[in-house]
Amino acid sequence: MAVLDPIKVVITNYPDQEEWLDAENNPEDLEAGTRPIPFSSTLYIEREDFMEDAPKKYFRLTLGQKVRLKHAYIIQCDNVVKNDAGDIVELHCTYFPESKSGQDTSGIEVKSTIHWVSAKHAIDAQCRLYDRLFTVEDPDGNKDVDFKTYINPESLTILESIKIEPSLQNAQVGQGYQFLRKGYFCLDKDSTGDSLIFNRTVTLKDTWAKLKSQ
Repeated sequence: MAVLDPIKVVITNYPDQEEWLDAENNPEDLEAGTRPIPFSSTLYIEREDFMEDAPKKYFRLTLGQKVRLKHAYIIQCDNVVKNDAGDIVELHCTYFPESKSGQDTSGIEVKSTIHWVSAKHAIDAQCRLYDRLFTVEDPDGNKDVDFKTYINPESLTILESIKIEPSLQNAQVGQGYQFLRKGYFCLDKDSTGDSLIFNRTVTLKDTWAKLKSQ
């Protein structure tokens, strides 16, 4: 799991402890085994997975609404913390201890599952998001226009500080990784032990983005 645009979540009723949970390495191949992931009272989630004034079809986290944290628990957002400029910088949530994945006896039904990383254990990394180099299919199609006119200014977006789960500290160059709900990535050859760089190779469809465009 990797959070590309992090916002902090504080689980106000979670004990002062850390917990190690099991996560499958490949949900389509049970023989790929599992890995331990740490859970604690302070997490990071994607900023786009929270909306303060959410429309009816928004099933991710919003005030008073519940979601499941992948491999972990169901949480509910109770409060937001804003800075002087009015920007949301932190979410305060409660969790339901009986809703642990694989052992859920809560009876609570939720419509969305989101990914996260434990703030205490998260590793900072750089992420490079590649897009199409040109804004048109055939940049040489119009001989009266310099092909450089069609260069996509957003063909590369660099995120300087994403949050990744600690198991990615052992990522290998040439090995592909699926960042849950974000796409497929590979470790850049310029990475070092203290400075990991991941390049996105394939994106995934975003259902909510599709709904917003309708």
